[in-house]
Amino acid sequence: MSVQVTGVQPHSPAARAGIRPGESVVEIDGNEIEDFLDYRFFMASENVNLLVWSEAGEERKVHIRKGEYDDLGLSFGNDLMDEQRSCRNQCIFCFIDQMPPGMRPTLYFKDDDARLSFLYGNYITLTNLSEHDIERTIKMKISPINISVHTTNPALRCRMMHNRFAGEALKIMDRFAEAGIAMNAQLVLCPGINDGEELERSLKDLLKLAPALKTISCVPVGLTKYREGLYPLRPYAPAEAAAVVDILERAGEEQLKIWGDRICYASDEFYLLAGREIPDAAFYGDFNQLENGVGMLALQRQQFMETLPLYDGDGRKRRVSIATGQLAAPQLKELAAIVKEKWPGVECLVYPIVNDFFGHNITVAGLVTGQDIIAQLKGKDLGETLLFPDSMLKFHTDVFLDDISQGEIEAALGVRMTKVDAGDGGCLLEAMIGETV
Repeated sequence: MSVQVTGVQPHSPAARAGIRPGESVVEIDGNEIEDFLDYRFFMASENVNLLVWSEAGEERKVHIRKGEYDDLGLSFGNDLMDEQRSCRNQCIFCFIDQMPPGMRPTLYFKDDDARLSFLYGNYITLTNLSEHDIERTIKMKISPINISVHTTNPALRCRMMHNRFAGEALKIMDRFAEAGIAMNAQLVLCPGINDGEELERSLKDLLKLAPALKTISCVPVGLTKYREGLYPLRPYAPAEAAAVVDILERAGEEQLKIWGDRICYASDEFYLLAGREIPDAAFYGDFNQLENGVGMLALQRQQFMETLPLYDGDGRKRRVSIATGQLAAPQLKELAAIVKEKWPGVECLVYPIVNDFFGHNITVAGLVTGQDIIAQLKGKDLGETLLFPDSMLKFHTDVFLDDISQGEIEAALGVRMTKVDAGDGGCLLEAMIGETV
């Protein structure tokens, strides 16, 4: 096997060694290179010997001396250096199965690639791992591995994922724990299926893997309006959500006594569905499950309040608006009121966007579409700028999920839009009062 070089960083070790774009790396220190995991692992040494093929197929050996763990300076066709692996399961709660037709093809791809777990923090089911993958993960000490567990009941996991090997795959976690591989677990909970006693069983089983198992997050199933022909699921009622929160908080208190830290957490959405107050920031430790919506609102509020004393109240005049999902809207209104109290001339109008595109059960800001923003804010008082969280955009673009661009929304609404870091409460405050605009 070989991987083709698409770029060489100027003045890098690889550039000094004469490696050129178009050539291919075959081996590093006698080890074949399958993908970026091999590349990252074997290139870490101070002295590296590469077997390289030219575009004409000529073979040559290259010796490179560099700092330990320094990058060689090579780039490849994609981050994986290989094809992305798709999911083999048909989970009853799969969000991609609930996508409307006519969207860009990449939104329909079901990822279940362990390498992306290491590279980007994606969650995997373990059902895609070969024995070679498991042994390589252990050999290279790849950590952390993020795992979509959902339940530790093997028979139930098979049913929920429509994969007869899904229960057996859980044994891989035992091997990882024994090898000292750090893991984070996620459970997508469905009312009456894997909550209640099943959730308590899962927590008990997973905690046996501590301290290798670092965190457990529980999130409610996300249900769009596109579920025709799919497994019959329903959203959580307030009392059911409260029961989930109670189970996780009880377990968390026990873990706090044993490990000095909570391991399992309910997502912010569970607290709001239950009508409960979000715990304060100290509850969430190091915020290791932010990507699953665990503690996001607490961290935002903490950062906002820490930034507040850095600016003196004054007589500035400013009128802005904020587009957000229904989930975050109540807190944003509270923060807007705090701004108003300190800066009487600053008005922040918060507009929760109802998700007509995916369905009203979807309340997170990251799934708000451009067309819903236009339809619901047309003719509204939007002030001098419309703030919106960057989580609404496709990564590194100005395009929303429905392929409507920021510029198109600005033209339709007649207002300038300002993207705000969704995970930084300090940046939110500064955007509200005009310190970064």
